[in-house]
Amino acid sequence: MLNTVQPGLGWEIMFNVQVSARIVVLAALSVHCACSIFPTSGPASSDVRGEKSDPQGLPYALVRITPEVVKILENKAPRIARVFPDRGGPGEIRLGVGDVVSVTVFEMAAGGLFIPAEAGVRPGNFVTLPNQAVDSTGNITVPYAGTVRAKGRTNVEVQKAIVDALQDRALEPQVIVALVEQRASSVSVLGDVGTPSRFPANPNGERLLDVIARAGGPKNPGYDTWVKLERQGRQATAPFAALVDEPTNNVYVRPNDTIYVFTEPRTFTAFGASGLQGHIPFAAWRITLAEAIAKVGGLNDALADPSSVFLYRGEPREVAELLGVDSSRFSGPIIPIIFNLNLRDPSGYFLASSFEMRNKDVVFTSNAVAVESTKFLTYVRLVVATVDDPILAAVNAYLLRNLTGGAAATTAIGTSPR
Repeated sequence: MLNTVQPGLGWEIMFNVQVSARIVVLAALSVHCACSIFPTSGPASSDVRGEKSDPQGLPYALVRITPEVVKILENKAPRIARVFPDRGGPGEIRLGVGDVVSVTVFEMAAGGLFIPAEAGVRPGNFVTLPNQAVDSTGNITVPYAGTVRAKGRTNVEVQKAIVDALQDRALEPQVIVALVEQRASSVSVLGDVGTPSRFPANPNGERLLDVIARAGGPKNPGYDTWVKLERQGRQATAPFAALVDEPTNNVYVRPNDTIYVFTEPRTFTAFGASGLQGHIPFAAWRITLAEAIAKVGGLNDALADPSSVFLYRGEPREVAELLGVDSSRFSGPIIPIIFNLNLRDPSGYFLASSFEMRNKDVVFTSNAVAVESTKFLTYVRLVVATVDDPILAAVNAYLLRNLTGGAAATTAIGTSPR
């Protein structure tokens, strides 16, 4: 009896199984696609623009780079002159605890309080008291005038106080107070300079570069050197080169100022669809966003979305509000801001050339939408091919078995006796 084979029916069954398997796989993929299962170097541009962050993560504000934004940031860049502007010129030298002074008292004629009558005629009727230091309470002592306040006063102010105290006792007294040894009014220069030291403040006035030069100048290249000025509990920091290139930052030094010079290479970090990713040094005291992008080899032409260049930075609350950010939803003095640069717009390159980079900025460039679509299609093709492989193997085995069975049946029919 012949073996009844129906290859058409078997092929149809296998085809239906294959189609059903593909439908199941595609349905599963469509469910999982929304979960961002595909590898990428960072957030999608749509997520950044939509300010979609983890509810447990750090909130941020998105600010588009415009000429107004560039101007605001330029006016608020870290500069010493913005914290300590020169408004009164050199500071006055005022006496302090430990300063050594001399006091000379003049009288109109002999026979007064300090010049006895038997002294006769002599060139100048004066007496110079022994040098004395301003004591721990801030006072000096003058005979017949008693205790005189010296701390916090200038020489002229102390002279007037002594004259007022002697006015009714001496003959038309006049007083000269001279600073013999200056100990309280000093300027300290510390850190990466040739000779860290403490100098007496110069009554003629000195600027930051002057006292840094007195300390031997900076040890390291200027573009990696920072200067911090501390005065009365306030601080301001700026690159050393800013003192040279922007003279307004080279402010007058005041007595008791502390200048700290330190070395910290300025760097930024690049991620995403750029030619190079990593930690990149400025190698200059000032670079723009355009120069930073060029330093990493520009944007990757096969991956990048030019309209989705993002710069991550924390800005003070005051600056954030000037940029139009609603800071009420943020806590703390620093507001996380993502600046968006659109390089599809030809004018964006002008903005990038004006936007000043800051130390530790992070630049991220998102992939183009087409890149993500390509990833999806490649993934679908891989998964479908993976599903097809065992089905095709089963179909081939089924066809081979039927072909082998059909050949055997044909042979049996051809050789059977009549």
